[in-house]
Amino acid sequence: MKIAKKIFKYILYFLLIPVTYIIISLILSVITIDRKANDENFNKSIYLSTNGVHLDIVIPKEDIDSLVLSGMKHSETENYLSFGWGDENFYLNTPTWGDLTFSNAFKAMFLKSSTLMHVTRYKQKRTDWIEIKVNEFELQKLNTYLFSTFQSDENGMKILLKNKGYSPTDDFYKSKGSFSCFNTCNSWVNRGFKESGLKSSLWTPFDFGLLNKYK
Repeated sequence: MKIAKKIFKYILYFLLIPVTYIIISLILSVITIDRKANDENFNKSIYLSTNGVHLDIVIPKEDIDSLVLSGMKHSETENYLSFGWGDENFYLNTPTWGDLTFSNAFKAMFLKSSTLMHVTRYKQKRTDWIEIKVNEFELQKLNTYLFSTFQSDENGMKILLKNKGYSPTDDFYKSKGSFSCFNTCNSWVNRGFKESGLKSSLWTPFDFGLLNKYK
């Protein structure tokens, strides 16, 4: 009987950790950091894109800083670029949710690992993107944030992983930082918005944390 009680106690403790994480995450996701700019000329557009779990930042190519574009694959007919950040092992070994394994998920959430920037190129705007009007200063701050995330080689060039994209229109580049349950792909996007002076969550690991601010 004592053994059964101990087992039950351990199970309870084990379940308490993810439940506490979810509750705190939801609370912090709801708390809004207001936009810094007021009554500005919001004449530029950026977009949020989601696959239902993972957020990307989408920017018209004409509004992407030359430093961000430098060394990046793109063609004249591709007018929009989306930027997503995440765990390298998860990105490369889980191209679809059907490929998800417990091992890959556990490594991404709890073990220190290298990360990648996932860049996808589009010829035209998609109807499911959420448009956000920004001013020149906010756009430049966001470009600076993107540039600072890319990892560079000894010559200052972006490090492309050749032939690792999911399709002919996307690529992976080495990036800075380590993914964890406290530093997710979505918290990376949210932090970029926060540093750019845009409306954001206090912190969120979920895509809906930021999406709900702009719907």
